[in-house]
Amino acid sequence: MKGFAFREIYGPPLKSEVYRMERDMLNITARQDLMRNIFDTISVVVEEARLDFAENDMEIRVVDPSHVAMIRMKVDSAAFESWEVDETSLGLELVKMRDLLSLGNAGDLIEMKHDEAEGRINLSMGKIDRVIRPLDHSTVSPPNVPDLELPASVTLSGEDLSKALRAARQVGDLVNISLSEEGLTINVTGGDTDSVSVMYTKDEVQELKCDGAVRSQYSLTYLLPISKLMSVVDSVTLRFGDNFPLKIEYEFANGAADVTYFLAPRIEGDI
Repeated sequence: MKGFAFREIYGPPLKSEVYRMERDMLNITARQDLMRNIFDTISVVVEEARLDFAENDMEIRVVDPSHVAMIRMKVDSAAFESWEVDETSLGLELVKMRDLLSLGNAGDLIEMKHDEAEGRINLSMGKIDRVIRPLDHSTVSPPNVPDLELPASVTLSGEDLSKALRAARQVGDLVNISLSEEGLTINVTGGDTDSVSVMYTKDEVQELKCDGAVRSQYSLTYLLPISKLMSVVDSVTLRFGDNFPLKIEYEFANGAADVTYFLAPRIEGDI
């Protein structure tokens, strides 16, 4: 996929962000549905991730191998059932977490303990006890978050956005997203005859900020997986401009968790 890429924006990890595996305490408990939402979201972009734990929250930053899509997630400790954490970082293979979580139900509790001396992570969910080893830090260095000023934004329900993107995928892979004072339009043209267009007027969205019409094109290959997770979210905000990256923001866990998803545009005319 040619066009804009985040490689230059991200840059190398800061020296202060070098992975540390010290004798820190980590003992947390969470509902299965919270943990599943966390790991399903991150898995949209990568297969491995570093979780950075602080006194009152957890942060995850990942970028896909092609540097086209990035996710930053922050989850407040209030979202967890219990939280005993000293500042530490853990590298994880996401498939192992998702496999375990797939065996539980939404209300089940999962406990995670990090045993630094043993070099392992102990997971318990109901009758299931699972032991996994954290990844080496060199494979899970998080990117820096790009500081982008985007000229236009629109907020709508996750269900409306997901439905529009699913409709667009019926025709092609490259979707045109346009915003004007009149509303939001999502359009795909495939070949000489096929096309689909979905429009939400300014009265049908929750909020719209746009000084002038803007338009950009993005890959549905990257957008559809995250849109499925957003389909149950009350409010999703899109920020973009003419041939600018797309920035998607939404919350879950009653506002205790927030997600920012960046996607580079497909510059029209690139092959």
